[in-house]
Amino acid sequence: MANITRYDPFNLVNIDPFGDIDDLFKGFFVRPALLEGLPQMQIKMDVKEDDNGYTVHADIPGVKKEDIQVNIEGNQVSISAETKAEKEEKKDEKVLRSERYVGKVARSFTLAHDIDEAKAQAKYSDGVLELMLPKKAASSAKKLAIQ
Repeated sequence: MANITRYDPFNLVNIDPFGDIDDLFKGFFVRPALLEGLPQMQIKMDVKEDDNGYTVHADIPGVKKEDIQVNIEGNQVSISAETKAEKEEKKDEKVLRSERYVGKVARSFTLAHDIDEAKAQAKYSDGVLELMLPKKAASSAKKLAIQ
């Protein structure tokens, strides 16, 4: 037997005017039209942990080491890099296709333990940034005596 419910046209509580429209356009706007065809750079990383600290390998190809910045605040690590456009133009030469990324890219991540900034090291070679991030020694908790 079907359930009979009373319809109240003035009750706006259960009305979802866009419920069916969302299904209509689902998957239609997958890629932004303005960014299509433009190269996008991402920093891809491997993070490993041992008892003493963390080792991070970040792929940042085509960037000079002077244009890479690493910031450490507690357990938050931020990596940013910037590539600049080359202004070399030759007479009677035109660019047919340019796929090299020009701009700034950044990536931040949080680790489980605080990092000892004074002992942290960074190396950059062959497009790979290697960070050695030692864990900060755990501070002993001080118990206060109540007077």
